[in-house]
Amino acid sequence: MFKKSVNKNIVKRLDGRHIKYVTERMPDGIDSVIGKDGALIIKGDEFLVYASADVVFRVKTDELQASELLSLEGVILTAPDIQRNREVRTVIAYYTHYTRYFK
Repeated sequence: MFKKSVNKNIVKRLDGRHIKYVTERMPDGIDSVIGKDGALIIKGDEFLVYASADVVFRVKTDELQASELLSLEGVILTAPDIQRNREVRTVIAYYTHYTRYFK
């Protein structure tokens, strides 16, 4: 119960955050850049990672697992991606230096 409420708080705080780039963690453990210059957006019951003028990750907010990096320079997001036949993906979004402060 505690973990879900913490996760919901993190997801709400991420809405509107600007990101400089997004990587995807591949099954072999290597991270690949999948987008640059974008934002994290909550739209209805979906969480979107928008980068490189496209949605690179789209998931249901209630299925999203989110944890911030220890450096607080980004967030790790894991969930079934709606745009990829609900394939479970892990992406890491790195915030820009001029991020807005949490509410």
